[in-house]
Amino acid sequence: MNCEVCHLKELEVESFEIREVLRCILHTIIFHRALGLIRPKDIDLELFDITYVQCGEIEVEKKIDETIEHFISWIEKHPNKKSQISLSFYEVKSKQPSWFNNKQRSYWEQWYVNLNVLHQTKSPSHHSKLVMDTGEASEERNSRRTMLEQSLQEVLFQIIKFVNEKKDHVPPINDGVIYCPFEITMPSSSDSTFGRDIWKRMLHSGGHPSMLS
Repeated sequence: MNCEVCHLKELEVESFEIREVLRCILHTIIFHRALGLIRPKDIDLELFDITYVQCGEIEVEKKIDETIEHFISWIEKHPNKKSQISLSFYEVKSKQPSWFNNKQRSYWEQWYVNLNVLHQTKSPSHHSKLVMDTGEASEERNSRRTMLEQSLQEVLFQIIKFVNEKKDHVPPINDGVIYCPFEITMPSSSDSTFGRDIWKRMLHSGGHPSMLS
């Protein structure tokens, strides 16, 4: 099985923006790959004039939130560094019978979320899109936030374009399944280790990535 790969546009964010940006992107991807009966839930971002949709599944929300908190902790130890999160969809297949675990994951789609996390500076408007800063430095901050909002919207359109164009590789889902099994991978102690982990999984699963930027 081929594994389709999508590298999303890199976003330049400050640390206080990570949580909302990642929630928006990851939930949007999973929502558009949900194949069962779901309970869509509209979410308005606090920092940006953007609304996205969640599946309404508690397990999905918990898994995403836990990953984001771990990622933020990693960022605090690696400031001012470009980072990448991988969201991978897979199906579980049986290998040849043996005395050991004969289940393996076959990855059929991978998404790469790219962030460039800037050094955080204090601002009274961190927690609201409604409060605008004043002053010369604040104008620069407001301009940067407007650009980030536009870039985030472009990423959402990139996601929608990908899922609409890439459908043939999606495996059939059994009745009663709401969303496809997925895993989220964060950077480890080094970027090279993260890259090796991704390719190790690809080799074990037998998937061959085709790239779409």
